[in-house]
Amino acid sequence: MTTLLELAAEKESADVTDWAARLGWVVGLLLLIALVYWLMREGWKWRGTLQSDLPELPAAPTDPGPATLELSGRYHGSTTAGQWLDRIVAHGLGTRSRVELTLTDAGLGVVRPGATDFFVPVAQLREARLDKGIAGKVLAEGGLLIVTWEHGGKLLDSGFRADHAAEQAQWVEAINNMINTTSTTEGTAR
Repeated sequence: MTTLLELAAEKESADVTDWAARLGWVVGLLLLIALVYWLMREGWKWRGTLQSDLPELPAAPTDPGPATLELSGRYHGSTTAGQWLDRIVAHGLGTRSRVELTLTDAGLGVVRPGATDFFVPVAQLREARLDKGIAGKVLAEGGLLIVTWEHGGKLLDSGFRADHAAEQAQWVEAINNMINTTSTTEGTAR
């Protein structure tokens, strides 16, 4: 028994933390995090500068006509068509947001609270499909509605996710039918 008491008496308390060294590490880590965020912001701005040749987004016409389809959900961004990681950030196209889509005979209206709204005239629509990813957002196969459209001589893919995913297939069919009808009408008019 005495040996246990002797061992307990000999024990020293733990070393006191070196607060100056710990505070130095914390400040250094916070500065590193701030630097990384600043570099990311500068990269975003640089990408916008590189894409400055993209013209302003078209605004919706005063009377686009009656709505064929309406959808609410999320806008996940736009990319160069066929390159699902090449995000377009010019004119706010890289900003994720809530979205209200309206399809009319005039085209596709994209209303984004807190971000720039835009309109894609039917003549600029190229394709609609279901896909699994765009601009860093990956879902299950067919989880995103991707609309390909032309703007300023470039083909863009814009990704949307409906609040009710079952609606997306109907949108693909409606947009593609609209594109085919417009192509056929333009072909016979020539």
